[in-house]
This record gives sequence, C-alpha cells and structure tokens, in this order.
Amino acid sequence: MKVADDFRAKPAELLDPDWTFVTTPALEFYSRQDWATLDAQREAYLKDQAAKQALDLLKASANAPTFGYQINNYQHCLQSATLCLQDGLDEESVVAALFHDVGFIVCNASHGCFAADLMSPYLPERQVWMLRHHAIFQQAHFGDFPDPSIDPDEREQWRGHPYFEWTAEFVRKYDQNTINPALPIAPIEVFEPIVERVFARAFRE
Repeated sequence: MKVADDFRAKPAELLDPDWTFVTTPALEFYSRQDWATLDAQREAYLKDQAAKQALDLLKASANAPTFGYQINNYQHCLQSATLCLQDGLDEESVVAALFHDVGFIVCNASHGCFAADLMSPYLPERQVWMLRHHAIFQQAHFGDFPDPSIDPDEREQWRGHPYFEWTAEFVRKYDQNTINPALPIAPIEVFEPIVERVFARAFRE
C-alpha cells in the first residue's frame, strides 16, 4: 500500500531546549558524535520520563470495558495497590501491586513476565520474582475451575524459595480478591508520587 506523500511524522520536541537533535536518518549512518549526543542526553531523559510513561501505560486502560469482572483491569490494579497501602506495606510493594497486571489484557498468557520485565529496573528482586510468578500462584485460588489441565498446586515446585511466601501472600490478600467493587479504590493520583519516588531511587542506585 502506498502511503500519501503528505503523511509525515509529527516533529518531535526535545525535553530540554538546550539538547540537540540527531538528524542522521538511519542508525547505520550514525557517527560517533551522533551516538555521543544521544548518550549525553539519555540518562536525564529516562530519569524524567520513565515513571511518567509507565503510568501512562497503566492509565491507558482506565475506561476500558471488561469481559465479566465487575471492575476493569485498571481498577483492579488500583484496588490491589490500595489494599497494600492500607496495610502499611513498603512503597516497592505498593508499586509492584499497581503494575502487577498492567499487561493482563494485551499480553494475557504471559502478563506476569510482562510486568516483571517492565519493572525489573526499578524494583527489588523479591518484587520482580513475585510479578513473574503471581499468575501461577493464583491458580491455587481458582475455586471450582472447569479446566482440569490447570493445576492448583503448580506453585508447589517453588515451595522453599525465598520469595514463595511473599508471592502466596500477595496473591491471597491483594490479587485474587481485588475484583470487588465494595472494596476501596484510591485514585491514581495517590500513587503517582510513590511511583516517582521508587523510580527515582532506582536511578540513584
């Protein structure tokens, strides 16, 4: 399909007006100076934008419909984080809860890995492991599930792992039950500064 010649990318804006555009049109032609320009500007850009864009990814589904749950996936994530916050958990746990199902719709079968990979630069190993495995741990709470191929005891292969108990606790207290419109849901504005602090700490370390 030929695209009309008048369809062009919208000109980008630099985060910092003192920065410089790299105008070379393809990576294969980049000079050392081109790479140096990007390297000099990248870290400050990531520090400023990583938390914002992660939150934007989550907020994109704020008004999405559901396929049967009484609250949508966005509200589920907020509710999970709300209960963690109410229970006095640390900020890293709250952020893990907020993003644990960020990929549930677009990457359903491997949404735990999606969340773990997204958050691994910013959260400790304990939280990343929980994110990666929480979907399997949730099988222990499936009630009268009709598919016999789903093993409720599949999580037992990791019993004894240092993060087993936390993952089991998270799923039991903050995941499998946070689909309830009667439970509190704090607005995203409550969590935005927490996410920004957690991301900022990761960049300092």
